[in-house]
Amino acid sequence: MSKQTTTDPQPAAAAHRRRRAALRAAGAAATGLAAAAAAVGAGEAVAAWTGPSGAPVFAVGSAAIDLTPTPLKEYAVRTFGTDDKPVLLGGIYLVMAALAALAGLLAARRPAAGGAVFAAFGALGVCAALSRPSATTADALPSLAAAAAGAAAVVWLARLLRTAATAPAEAAGPTRRAVLLAGGGTVAFAALTGLGGRAVSDRRYDVSAARDAVRLPAPAAPLPPPPAAAHPPVPGLSSFFTPNRDFYRVDTALTLPRIDPRDWSLRIHGLVDHPMTLSFDQLLERPLEELDHTLSCVSNEVGGPYVSTARWLGVPLPELLRRAGVRPGAQQLIGRSQDGMTIGTPLDLLLDGRRALLALAMNGEVLPVAHGFPCRTVVPGLYGYASATKWLVDLEVATFAGHDPYWVRRGWDRTGEVRTASRIEVPSAFAKVPAGDVVVAGTAWATHRGIAAVEVKVDDGPWAEAELAADAGLDLWRQWSHRWTGARPGTHRIQVRATDATGAVQPEARAAPFPAGATGWHSTVVTVT
Repeated sequence: MSKQTTTDPQPAAAAHRRRRAALRAAGAAATGLAAAAAAVGAGEAVAAWTGPSGAPVFAVGSAAIDLTPTPLKEYAVRTFGTDDKPVLLGGIYLVMAALAALAGLLAARRPAAGGAVFAAFGALGVCAALSRPSATTADALPSLAAAAAGAAAVVWLARLLRTAATAPAEAAGPTRRAVLLAGGGTVAFAALTGLGGRAVSDRRYDVSAARDAVRLPAPAAPLPPPPAAAHPPVPGLSSFFTPNRDFYRVDTALTLPRIDPRDWSLRIHGLVDHPMTLSFDQLLERPLEELDHTLSCVSNEVGGPYVSTARWLGVPLPELLRRAGVRPGAQQLIGRSQDGMTIGTPLDLLLDGRRALLALAMNGEVLPVAHGFPCRTVVPGLYGYASATKWLVDLEVATFAGHDPYWVRRGWDRTGEVRTASRIEVPSAFAKVPAGDVVVAGTAWATHRGIAAVEVKVDDGPWAEAELAADAGLDLWRQWSHRWTGARPGTHRIQVRATDATGAVQPEARAAPFPAGATGWHSTVVTVT
């Protein structure tokens, strides 16, 4: 007698239920993502009329930058460089996507719970937008619109999905198609409003025509070009003046302030006898000066890239302050940006005879938007965080006790004087070079003190004096070169150190940029073949 084998239907049924549950969960998460896209689109559409910085993602991102601890900020700059802002925005979008998927899953069971997630995210956006120093009530509107659109979309899509899941077999197909059409329509709405809003914003706040229309008067006393010998003819060495497109940019602005110079004004007030407000045209009417200056960022690591040189054109700032009449007891000048950033410059340094500017142009062209158009401050001898207010709209003369600027509140040194630094640019790190004579070259800077000497050391050998390029001025970097003779095959370490014009040698001890700028000797490793 043969035995008849049978298949237990229970495991197959259980597997089928699990697949259906997984599909329902995936569908619920997808509805949350579609609703998030609708929220972003609605926020962008409203921000096109209230201002791009109020868009929810940008508002939350700006608040995150302000709340990020200094060590984490430094890690971001050190690790991601000028890509730190895209990385931050990408992280916000990823977190938002995860929350949106969670909202979709919650809404599948309780639609109101999913809507509450979007309401909470909208509230976060409102708080972030209104926390900005230059915020107005209108800046809350994009986040409110995003919350309303996201909540409405996730509730609507969740109910459609629930209807499809409980529909009789004969109606399952049409209801599923309805869900797909609704989800696709929501994404299309998001694309239309989001991309359309961004396009409207770009057009509405575009200042390129106004910038192109600016006609800069010639300087009262044009500077001669730097001596040709200021730049050694070494392939791979930085150009003496940094092209505007390559000039470093480190700031906290997720969206660039776009200011029409016809609507711009500068207020000078505080501890002065004669407060004043100047229009852009009034600045252009004043005698303009040129200034060759190397600007560096305090976040620059030893040997780092955040240092650049330009020829600036603008109105002498000390002269304006003397005209305003600085009162006794004043200690700092606080520059305020259109986006609310504050930069504090010690007045005793600003008024000690150095040529500081309200800069209107760099390297022969009107300031680029990314570098502060229509007006910024430039003060030689100080790091950018203590001297370089971009998108400047306000100057307040104050005491140290009366106000702590943005970076001082976060623990950075109040003075901001540039430390002596040097770096090796040629050969590049881990380069392979032929045996024999090898040219080593780079730059050194100690702005407003000047560079007196640069020395190079290979492995454990003695320090050898490098050949300095012509000195173009105390406020500029100085380039140098050295011929390493008889380089033998193998791996070698090259070090550099500089001595400033006061006779102080660049310290060997390594220190991180926080709180007063990095110190230490730059080194590079090369392989001689």
